[in-house]
Amino acid sequence: MSVDPFVTHRSLLFTVAYELLGSAADAEDAVQEAYLRWDGLGPRGRAEVIDPRAYLVRVVSRQALNRLRTLARRKEDYVGEWLPSPVLTTPDVAEDVELAESVSLAMLTVLETLTPTERAVFVLREVFDLPFDEIAAATGKTSAAVRQLAHRARSHVAARRPRVEVDQTEQRLVVSRFVRALETGDIQGLMDALAPDAVLIADGGGVVSAARVPVSGAKKIVNLLRGFPRLAPDAVIESALVNGAPGLRVLIGGAVDTVIGFAFDDGRIRQIFAVRNPDKLTHLSQGAALRR
Repeated sequence: MSVDPFVTHRSLLFTVAYELLGSAADAEDAVQEAYLRWDGLGPRGRAEVIDPRAYLVRVVSRQALNRLRTLARRKEDYVGEWLPSPVLTTPDVAEDVELAESVSLAMLTVLETLTPTERAVFVLREVFDLPFDEIAAATGKTSAAVRQLAHRARSHVAARRPRVEVDQTEQRLVVSRFVRALETGDIQGLMDALAPDAVLIADGGGVVSAARVPVSGAKKIVNLLRGFPRLAPDAVIESALVNGAPGLRVLIGGAVDTVIGFAFDDGRIRQIFAVRNPDKLTHLSQGAALRR
């Protein structure tokens, strides 16, 4: 008995939707809607689909793009900084350098600066290498328009995309030094782990306390974090692969309180992404199945 193409490509479909939406919950909804479309074809209709993978990617892209436009309106009323919802990832994602970069919190944050259609075109072309005519079918644009959108989005992202250090061993060491300094209140250790122009972005969504604007500069970040041992004496900090890179989970009372991702530069932490909004911490029970 052959495996249903939807089952075969489900991880790919979730990855496409997640990169378009930056939300694991919304990505799951888009994938479910794509399944309903696929199942609704019936056995005869599914058998007539020449390329199930292309068909399913097109359907989930359309669903995600519709949701992305709705999300854009929702974000206008969001309290404080908006960050993507993090996902825990498996080691094989980290080993795929291009995939790890594309799902990193730093890259997903850059993608937020694109229009919904630009984001869809960029992701489908640059990450998943879809032909322009397939992207046109998924976005409802002409192939010529898609080419122009791809060029514009590529230039926009290139000017803002994070520099990626491939050496994950070094990244883990930097994060370990950061955690040790954080837990012991070692001010100089925190300063040494951070780039001088480091930026901390926190997302509480107005539900829990978090900095409402980015905190720029190592000194300001250290002043914010220096009271951590006293303010959260029962906190447990766990290492985790967050969106394809070394990150952290902070547990208080056994529940996930904060998920932290990082971007690195020259052996130091350049960006800290602290997601505290409880609504964004619900898809963290196991590593997300991501693939290209």
